[in-house]
Amino acid sequence: MKKILIGSYIVIIIGVIFGIGNSGIFSNTNSKAIAAGEKVYNKNCLVCHGQKGKGEGPKVGTALNNQNFLNAVSDSDLYNYVKFGREGTGMPAYGPRLSENDINNLIVFMRDWQSEEIDFDVPKTISGDPEIGMKKYNVYCLNCHGEAGAGKFKMGTALTNPQYLKYTTDKQIWITTAYGREETRMGPSLKGLEGVRQLKKEELSDIVSYIRSVNVKEETPKDYLKP
Repeated sequence: MKKILIGSYIVIIIGVIFGIGNSGIFSNTNSKAIAAGEKVYNKNCLVCHGQKGKGEGPKVGTALNNQNFLNAVSDSDLYNYVKFGREGTGMPAYGPRLSENDINNLIVFMRDWQSEEIDFDVPKTISGDPEIGMKKYNVYCLNCHGEAGAGKFKMGTALTNPQYLKYTTDKQIWITTAYGREETRMGPSLKGLEGVRQLKKEELSDIVSYIRSVNVKEETPKDYLKP
């Protein structure tokens, strides 16, 4: 009986070791990518986005190390933001400057900042009235994001920038407007949350529809390649 028990323990231990070995826990592939991505970040991004990614760099870029932001964007979104940049802003297109491997490592590094998963309550269909949205925008958003979403230096993102609109979905704009970004000046706007603005879901959809409706001149960058 004792031999049977010992044999069972051995089988269990071997199974646990095999499972852990195949789980990737001891794999250093991801850690290598994070370390490589950190080097790329420090060389190219730190001056604007800061050492901790909180937008605390000398040139005050967007806060990337932000749970609401990281939960609202995919790795593909981050890739497009980095590769194509945003013309007319301080965010250049890094496609011509960085290799594909550099960009991918950078994304792994940024994704490593995500420490939680957030389930946002978002309408299935985001469709509103642009005219009502413009009025709401001018009251609640213009002070930081500028006339017609043009953006303001050190204040708010250029919401009607061609690259921003091309690589950001209505759902993502809605989430940012509703839930804001913690530890930044962009507080939540959805009614029931702790923001100064207390807007209904429909009103947020109106604002998103307005932002999407603004006509801006789009000049296609020379490095505009599909990933």
